[in-house]
Amino acid sequence: MPVTPKPVSRLRPPSRTSTVLRQPGPARRRTTRIVDDTAVRLARHGPVLLRWSVGLVFLWFGVLKLFPGTSPAEAVAVRAATRMTFGVLPADAVAPLLALMETAVGVGLLTGLLLRLTLAVFFCHMAGVFLALVLLADEMWQDGFLVPTMEGQYIVKNVVLVAAGLVVAAGERNRAARSRRHRPHPCPGP
Repeated sequence: MPVTPKPVSRLRPPSRTSTVLRQPGPARRRTTRIVDDTAVRLARHGPVLLRWSVGLVFLWFGVLKLFPGTSPAEAVAVRAATRMTFGVLPADAVAPLLALMETAVGVGLLTGLLLRLTLAVFFCHMAGVFLALVLLADEMWQDGFLVPTMEGQYIVKNVVLVAAGLVVAAGERNRAARSRRHRPHPCPGP
């Protein structure tokens, strides 16, 4: 029986460097350890960092609204809030109320005091902010609902603040659940 030769591969043989597994050097291991340690710390402290950063933004923008004419969003916020209240709150009362509410949310997020109440006010405020996209649609959108105006962009970007608020709320819920688990249970009486 005739022997047929094996077909010759047209592929190049693997190079020597690709077949030898390279072990990471000490600098790479140290860098990996630093990155891993940083990731663990950020995962542990991320909700607090988000709480502080959103709190700082709210405090800053709330204080700006305390001084008429200093906040670029003041006029839009007042018009939207006046429409939301069907004119019950006059425009000259809406501005200081919004300023105080945003300042209080900022202080609550920065300090962590009354955090659940602060988060409830935060999410109600955000709902009102997004409602402006509908109530003031002629000011918020150009050429339909896909192209926001500058004011519309200012509001749409708040989706990031809402996401941060959700992470803060989840972190608070987890913290509260952990503290309940570690609380001593009362002993049953006789």
